[in-house]
Amino acid sequence: MTTDGTTAERHVRFPREFARRYVEAGIWQPRTIAGQFHAVALAHPDRPAIVSEGSTMTFAELDEVTDRRAAGLHELGLPAGGAVLLQVGNSVATVIAWYALLKAGLIPVCTLTHHRRHELSEIARQTRPVAHLVDAGYESADLVALAGELADSAGDGRVVLVSGAAAESHGGLSFDQVGEGIDGAAARATVEEVQSGLTEQSVAVFQLSGGTTGIPKVIPCLQAAYWSYASEFAKAMRWSAADRVGYFGPVVHNAGTIIGLFGPHSVGAAAILGAPSYASMLHLVTTQAPTCLPLAPFAYDAVFDEHFYAGGSLKQVLFWGRQVPRAHFEALRDHGIWAGQVFGMSEGLCMTTPVDYPFDARLSGVGVPISALDEVRIVEPGTEVEVADGEVGEMIARGPYTIRGYFDAADHNAKAFTEDGFYRSGDLMRRMIVAGLPCYSVEGRIKDVIDRGGEKISTEEVEHLLVGHEEISEAALVPMPDARLGERACAFVVGTGAGRVELADVQAHFAALGVAKYKWPERLEWLKELPRVSDLGKIDRKKLRVWASGLTPQR
Repeated sequence: MTTDGTTAERHVRFPREFARRYVEAGIWQPRTIAGQFHAVALAHPDRPAIVSEGSTMTFAELDEVTDRRAAGLHELGLPAGGAVLLQVGNSVATVIAWYALLKAGLIPVCTLTHHRRHELSEIARQTRPVAHLVDAGYESADLVALAGELADSAGDGRVVLVSGAAAESHGGLSFDQVGEGIDGAAARATVEEVQSGLTEQSVAVFQLSGGTTGIPKVIPCLQAAYWSYASEFAKAMRWSAADRVGYFGPVVHNAGTIIGLFGPHSVGAAAILGAPSYASMLHLVTTQAPTCLPLAPFAYDAVFDEHFYAGGSLKQVLFWGRQVPRAHFEALRDHGIWAGQVFGMSEGLCMTTPVDYPFDARLSGVGVPISALDEVRIVEPGTEVEVADGEVGEMIARGPYTIRGYFDAADHNAKAFTEDGFYRSGDLMRRMIVAGLPCYSVEGRIKDVIDRGGEKISTEEVEHLLVGHEEISEAALVPMPDARLGERACAFVVGTGAGRVELADVQAHFAALGVAKYKWPERLEWLKELPRVSDLGKIDRKKLRVWASGLTPQR
């Protein structure tokens, strides 16, 4: 069986000599992601694969049910190579859907549950989905109705699939019944046939870039490359089948996929999923016996909460998202728990702290690249001229899991990648030697992006939406510091003269446009005119950031 041509000619492949190098090094494996998971399930059939909301499923059970769902998707006529929009929470049902789509040769598109019409319409335009799978149990919005409205307006024949116990009462096709009557052996044969039509450089997953424009860039994660991203991470952390990795961010986000799902599964370890809240995190730690737990900025201070240590199982804690105070590392050390850091991008390159690094080296930066074949340079921004160790520059990278181009974006790729294939990250970093060991520290960004608790907000996109309001003629969005989320969005605006609107009016404007809530400005500041860089006429964002540094969100 060959794959559908929906995506085949719109993604950039790795050059042949690099693909050969990664295969010969053993980093790229010949199996597809679905094939890798099946092999792990055969090796560890009775070990827990997924734990969430009190439910546990072994590798054998997960392998068997996802075979049936995949065969059922094939019977529905969904073509291999077709994209499927995902809007699902963290649950066993989500993991079943995830692996079933991969086994059916379909490509999950990792949208978020809080994306709305504004974002989803553009993502769908780029990926041309054949289906939209949503969680019927999502409490904050009617995702089933949203998916139906989008499908009707697009008129492209996409199928609305609904996951959840009450799916039949919500409309759409119940995903939980797809393929239910198919014999296990027949389902496995269908999966094997579908997988035989895929190659190591077929697209497996579509992730989304935070981006610096109003158009989200689609990231094509390829079969061999994406699994290597996770397996190299697991090797760097020295995980084994005995580990239990907790994760409470969105599992269909890149970090969730690599750290929370594929990473542990690559070695037969259990993936334990919780909801993205402090209470859920504490419940997970105290009741589900995780051995490793990544901590987002809003949960950093959990290390000072004695409840955090009540379960007694934790061996590793990984901080990600922003600089970590020394006191947090010391608190974990006092409880006999190893602390490290991690930095990663949906586009590829990941760094983490080597397990054997001493305390000061682990505290000083985000570690080093996870793969021996990762190539990293720190250069003068916008150039390819490398800076000396200790100096700040833009990080550019290429390697076995770093993409060679965004999906169907030739013009943008010409600017985002060097001629020899290095991705220009836009991140400012420094390479240092600490305790005689190399490590990298994150020093900021070149791109105008606000990082709100791990979700990236394109300033250009929000500014465009702001000036769409009849009473705003000009706008600039900058971050204001926030202890819990790291950054929130502050909008400086100039009026048209018609009058001044309040923040609530602007937020209503965004709601009417169908914009995800995390992008809404959380403070509005009116100016007679925006400050300019005198010789260029550009907005002086540095000055606005200084002004915003002492502000807090409006309630």
